Amino acid sequence: MSPNDGSPFAASLNAKDVQLVERKGAFRGFFKLDVLRIKHKLFGGGWSGEIEREVFTKTEAAACVLYDPKRDLIGLIEQFRAGALESPFGPWCLEVVAGMIEPGETPEALITREIKEEAGLTPNKLHKITAYYSTPGACNELIHLYCAECDLAGAGGIHGLESENEDILFTVFGADEVFAAMLNSRMNNAATLLALQWLRLNRSSLRQG
Repeated sequence: MSPNDGSPFAASLNAKDVQLVERKGAFRGFFKLDVLRIKHKLFGGGWSGEIEREVFTKTEAAACVLYDPKRDLIGLIEQFRAGALESPFGPWCLEVVAGMIEPGETPEALITREIKEEAGLTPNKLHKITAYYSTPGACNELIHLYCAECDLAGAGGIHGLESENEDILFTVFGADEVFAAMLNSRMNNAATLLALQWLRLNRSSLRQG
């Protein structure tokens, strides 16, 4: 679907209906925080007053669930996540493979690189699922989501780049046990849940080749 394809889901307002009054950099580190002053058109006509919003700015990212259709296995990673310190499941989340896209790198190239770094594998085939904004109310992060067909026989172990302080455990599970546990477990992060929901819907067709 294109942004303006005439469907009932096409937007009546777009980026041309926003006036950026000012952008100020509030923080510059590994990530960035900008303070925006904006005005935008209203659904009922006219313009809003000036609104101030803080936006957490990041580069685009990609994430990928690893699936072995021959053996009906799913591979997930786990690593420490500071943002999940207050989770009742603890701060070691079960996740899909993911990473941030380098300048000039395609999402597919990033995913292939990250699967090697975080799981020690090379994908046999990539399926594009979607691209989505993780938290559009406060962050500009766009995530490209994939499913990778991989040979998961005998896979697993500790991976990650020491230069990036990565300590990643890669584990292979049966698909049925993953789907049974995914909505009430350490798989409590958006990219993982979205990818697993897609895989659950497309599992049969992937297994049929």
